[in-house]
Amino acid sequence: MNRYIQITIETRDVPESDMLVARLSQAGFEGFEEEPGKLHAFIPETLYDVSTVEKIIAEIKGIADPYHTLFKTEFIEPRNWNAEWEKDFEPVVVDQFCAIRAHFHAPVPGVSHDLIITPKMSFGTGHHATTYMMIAIMQGFDFRNHSVLDFGTGTGVLAILACKLGAGSVLAVDSDEWSIENAIENAALNGCTGIRIEQKDSLSGTGSFDFILANINLRVILEIMDLIWQHLTPSGVFIGSGVLESDEEKIRERANSCGFTMERLMVKDNWMSFSLKIQSLTGEIIKV
Repeated sequence: MNRYIQITIETRDVPESDMLVARLSQAGFEGFEEEPGKLHAFIPETLYDVSTVEKIIAEIKGIADPYHTLFKTEFIEPRNWNAEWEKDFEPVVVDQFCAIRAHFHAPVPGVSHDLIITPKMSFGTGHHATTYMMIAIMQGFDFRNHSVLDFGTGTGVLAILACKLGAGSVLAVDSDEWSIENAIENAALNGCTGIRIEQKDSLSGTGSFDFILANINLRVILEIMDLIWQHLTPSGVFIGSGVLESDEEKIRERANSCGFTMERLMVKDNWMSFSLKIQSLTGEIIKV
């Protein structure tokens, strides 16, 4: 496997950290660790472009940083991400609907769906606001006997939940090798071996689906929204996230141009998640 590069950026507050995550994810960064006053971001060595990082930091912080005083870079070898993650991971509970925990935690009582997730470098354990909201929005739909595509599956958590919700078929795709390996492991841990998990970076050849899930980033969502429309059944639903609340108008404009109507919008910690349908429905905005 390729080495990864970790950059560490000093951050002023949570909104600044959120903006950095959003912009860096658009630039190819695949994993993030947040702590007070710092953001750690990870990207394959082959995809790293220092000039892009400089530009993003300058735009968000409002100052140029040609001597890299605002961030530091280090190479990291593949390592035991499970051990790193286990140090401070606590179960995540989304209402009484779904809990996400590690294998070493006891089952969470009082929830409908208890998922076991152990990540490598993959995105999506439920701690991040976007994953939390994707799960919360999924709660409002009937997945039984429907076909589902999880595009950019990461740990596989959304595909696994769709399986637990009774989906007739689930295809999970991701462009990252580590994510594919991790999703396969997590699907097995949760008894969801029927999920098809494939390494892909496009919707081409995937088929037609009743639900498409995509917790990715603004750039990719805007680029592929017309293709998502083409791969949905006539009454299909697109549930997406990975974009900031400030990008709502961009999502609405693109959705409208592609023939979608926004059915539901959810906001948490400056991030937003949404569901789109081809037919027109009354929208509902929820802030949490």
